[in-house]
Amino acid sequence: MTQRISLIDALRGFSLLGILIANLLVFQYGGVGKDYIADLSWIDWISYYFTKIFVETSFMPIFSFIFGYSLIKLFESIKKRQHKTRWPLIRRAIGLIILGLLHSTFIWEGDILFVYGMLLFILLFFLYRKPKTLFIWSGILFVLTIGLSMGENVELYDPEKAEVYVKEEFAVFSSGTYGEVVDFRSNSMPPIPGDELTVAIVSFAIIFILPIMLLPMFLLGMAFAKMNLFSAPQSEQKIYRRMSYFIIVGLVLKAIGQSNFSYADFLYVISGPILSIGYIGAFALLYDTKLGRKYSEAFANVGKLSLTNYLMQSVIFTFIFYGYGFGLFGSVGPTIAIIMAIVVYALQVYVSGLYLRHFKRGPVETILRIWTNWRIKDQKI
Repeated sequence: MTQRISLIDALRGFSLLGILIANLLVFQYGGVGKDYIADLSWIDWISYYFTKIFVETSFMPIFSFIFGYSLIKLFESIKKRQHKTRWPLIRRAIGLIILGLLHSTFIWEGDILFVYGMLLFILLFFLYRKPKTLFIWSGILFVLTIGLSMGENVELYDPEKAEVYVKEEFAVFSSGTYGEVVDFRSNSMPPIPGDELTVAIVSFAIIFILPIMLLPMFLLGMAFAKMNLFSAPQSEQKIYRRMSYFIIVGLVLKAIGQSNFSYADFLYVISGPILSIGYIGAFALLYDTKLGRKYSEAFANVGKLSLTNYLMQSVIFTFIFYGYGFGLFGSVGPTIAIIMAIVVYALQVYVSGLYLRHFKRGPVETILRIWTNWRIKDQKI
């Protein structure tokens, strides 16, 4: 069996903190409403732009990188046990798709598991490729992403439709019953300009573009895994240091992306993955320091239970913000939300540590593992 790499577990746990902070804009303002926020205090505006520049679109690529990395390690593990490797991975893809559909339908619309499951079918074609090939394809797809997003800023939503939609979204999410929230999530049409057919086509195009934007980081993670990087942090410091330089480039582009510059949206899109590479390098650099050793186990514990913790974050914060729970939708603000994220994440660190003293893997991870391996025997939690 392939040995777990603690740095990867810690990096996965770290990415979940950033994903949670970014998602809190959606949890408390809605997927459309987060782009129409107004009347914030000066400290909330600082927190808002901190989230947009330092966090949003830069932590999901880290998780994608780790997914690609872990996929290779899973593939190697399956290959050692049996000759056929594709069927377990196909079952894993189907399992992620099912979890994603359940998550997006009954808990929260900001799901990523469905997309990961769909992308896994594409990634199967890259399993036997050499690192050099994976690097080349990662670069080609990143250039394609640049091409798809290049151009002057374009309003995705119709202003009049968006105003109506945000009011309805606020009314349902802040005071609606669970059934009303699920119904709105399933049946409301996004405020995209045009008739229903146009909205459907644009929505499908967005769903199609998102995987292309994520694929470069998946392939980059697969290449790193094939080179067995991150397994010896002490001897890989030079690589980490070079990666960390991308933080400067990413932050500059992200900051410009928040301005009124004509191509700001384009810069904002491409800056997310660039900044994520810098974060990966910086985290790896800190991992083997005195400070890193102090906190690495905490991040790693959350990372080992990443699927369970990710879903629990949705359960906890939809209950906090939606009407069938505490009904705080739209009334907390970005600053308090960040504090709430840190508190909940700290609780997850504590609970994950306690849980791992008695069990090997999380409950959702165990279910997915049983489905992947198609056997219950020896699948200890």
